[in-house]
Amino acid sequence: MKIKLPSFFSKENDITKSLLKVQPVNRSTLYNVLCALFPNIWLILFFLCPLIIIFKISISTEVYTIPPFKELFSIIDKYSVNVYLSIKNYMELIADSYYSTAFINSILLASISTVLCLIFGFFIAHALISIKSGARTILLLLISLSFWTSFLLRIYAWINLLSFHGIVNSLLLKFHIIDNPIRFIGNYGTVCLGMVFCYLPFMIFPIYSILEKMDVSCLEAAADLGSRPTQTFWRITFPLSMPGIYSGCILVFSTSIGEFVIPELLGGPDTLTLGRVLWIEFFNNLNWPAASAVAIVVMFIIILPGFIFQKRIALSGGIEGVQTT
Repeated sequence: MKIKLPSFFSKENDITKSLLKVQPVNRSTLYNVLCALFPNIWLILFFLCPLIIIFKISISTEVYTIPPFKELFSIIDKYSVNVYLSIKNYMELIADSYYSTAFINSILLASISTVLCLIFGFFIAHALISIKSGARTILLLLISLSFWTSFLLRIYAWINLLSFHGIVNSLLLKFHIIDNPIRFIGNYGTVCLGMVFCYLPFMIFPIYSILEKMDVSCLEAAADLGSRPTQTFWRITFPLSMPGIYSGCILVFSTSIGEFVIPELLGGPDTLTLGRVLWIEFFNNLNWPAASAVAIVVMFIIILPGFIFQKRIALSGGIEGVQTT
């Protein structure tokens, strides 16, 4: 007696063929999976997990123990658990002028440093593409030399230049330009100068990488049509360089807003920034919950510009769309 199977189980069915057929393991697919897996594991272990721990501390309560915060959960007995959640630390960031002043100072310093880096970095990058390749390579090497030197040593070099008995004051006194030494260090202007000096290459290289790929025929066509150099710059060169400008501004702003070393060494005791607030709360006051709340807010401020840029790229249809808008 023959039993007729439904057409679904017939050997001619595509689904049955795919189930019966043993697919060999594709090495390239396995390699791609592993290449994507390891960076994600790295991000989870060394970015997401510490961020979760910091957020957990930020919604806890300060206590005078070791560690100096109360655990979120405490087991009373077999059937009951106490939960201690507090948003007091985040409310203090708004209510306390100490934190609001640090936020305002840091955002202003980061914004001014980003604008100055954009002004100097754009014209340096624009000048690099207009010179010969041999001299351009040497200049690019000189710009990248700052990355070969310790960040701390570069700041101490500025201290040696601008200190009360430093090189600048010595030269000014020697040529009788001033009668008494000028105190350059200990104000927000010097801090901004140090940030621009340290983070200027982060603005130059992204803009240069975009301008180097720019089609020169667009500039030649604009000149043939009677466009003045200023019109060509604002209508062609500047819009085409927008992806590099976005990338450079994000790099400079995100790295300078949480800066600690430059305000600590070049600023005075009244130079209050988020980096110094984090240090004071963590190590001097041992107020880990408040410091963790500040760190979470700083992280949000750093991630937000990058998120906006990625969203703009997605809505514009890629880098080319950003260049044309």
